[in-house]
Amino acid sequence: MGCSFSGLNALYDAVNGGGDVWINENRFRIVRQLGEGGFAYVYLVKEVVSVSSPASSGGRAAVGGGLSKKVKDKSHLSVDGTYAMKKVLIQNNEQLELVREEIRVSSLFNHSNLLPLLDHAIISVKATQEGSWNHEAYLLFPVHLDGTLLDNSAAMKSKKEFFSTTDVLQIFRQLCAGLKNMHNLDPPYAHNDVKPGNVLLTHRKGQSPLAILMDFGSARPARKQIRSRSEALQLQEWASEHCSAPFRAPELWDCPSHADIDERTDIWSLGCTLYAIMYGVSPFEYALGESGGSLQLAIVNAQIKWPAGPKPPYPEALHQFVTWMLQPQAAVRPRIDDIIIHVDKLISKFSN
Repeated sequence: MGCSFSGLNALYDAVNGGGDVWINENRFRIVRQLGEGGFAYVYLVKEVVSVSSPASSGGRAAVGGGLSKKVKDKSHLSVDGTYAMKKVLIQNNEQLELVREEIRVSSLFNHSNLLPLLDHAIISVKATQEGSWNHEAYLLFPVHLDGTLLDNSAAMKSKKEFFSTTDVLQIFRQLCAGLKNMHNLDPPYAHNDVKPGNVLLTHRKGQSPLAILMDFGSARPARKQIRSRSEALQLQEWASEHCSAPFRAPELWDCPSHADIDERTDIWSLGCTLYAIMYGVSPFEYALGESGGSLQLAIVNAQIKWPAGPKPPYPEALHQFVTWMLQPQAAVRPRIDDIIIHVDKLISKFSN
């Protein structure tokens, strides 16, 4: 795994009041908190380059500081030394194994539309109870300060703004490219939690936004043979903990006792996400606001409702594209290569 166990952070916290963090041999200053959820906190950090370091003298060598020695792809290094750092509080062995698995899985991918893990450390820390020890994990990533697709959609909704058809297709095309990288591994991996909150956007002048898929904490080998009721229930329980409900595929809500699950669970989530790029929500969230409505029933029966969109509205071809991905029977759902062929045709059609 290559996880580092060290007392450096605990020692530095005591001296420095917690303002700096060590990730292996590199030191980072916490600038501000960007977000939090569960036992995880995300911070904007800036690398602290020592005065004696050759990188501190300026020039190209300064990009990345000491981190530049570790990161193979130099395009991931920050020009100004800022990064995003995820801190995870680990309270038991199960949580420790989950973080180790996230680190292992993240290291499998190398694609411009998948968020790379630049460095990581897991350290032992003294717990509040006398004599007991827990752990903290520090995961370092490139920073994207324009927020997630979810953040952007909420801001646009408040102004009654929508993405253009071209931007919808270009954002979606980039997500497809990232997922293809995962689905083409041997064995194929499923992300298992494709949704607007896990898509980072970076706005670019004169271009469609850059879209990057993140958070591989739920990513696992995609293909599973279910051969008993207990295996089906076990999968459903796992999915309820790891796959966001409004974007979860029908076979993960109600799994047959004999089924072959594959990476097309992600295609369902991708269809929901395309809808969300257009309208800001999953196509099934309306059920949560209806009296007696059931999110699970809406999903299992693929009961899509189309809201009023921008004027002029999105082309009907985009609605048909979403419907094609949201087929309740996974066996007839398209695969990622089919999706990419189709989205490229739509880009060509609507870009002219």
